Amino acid sequence: MPVSPRCQRPPLVFRKSSYSSGNTGNCVEVALSDTRVHVRDSKDLDRSAFRIGPVAWAAFLSGGLGE
Repeated sequence: MPVSPRCQRPPLVFRKSSYSSGNTGNCVEVALSDTRVHVRDSKDLDRSAFRIGPVAWAAFLSGGLGE
């Protein structure tokens, strides 16, 4: 049975941090969806990204920025 276009989710578009360490592959990648932030390790793209809510993501960023 075909899936309705309304049920299909657009593919996630992952972005690497601008603070990544060049070509060493030591990066995290982040993608945003309607309700979650998806984070994955750029060295292991076969593994699933983990998902967190926007409040937890904001707390993570605040901690990383020292605020």
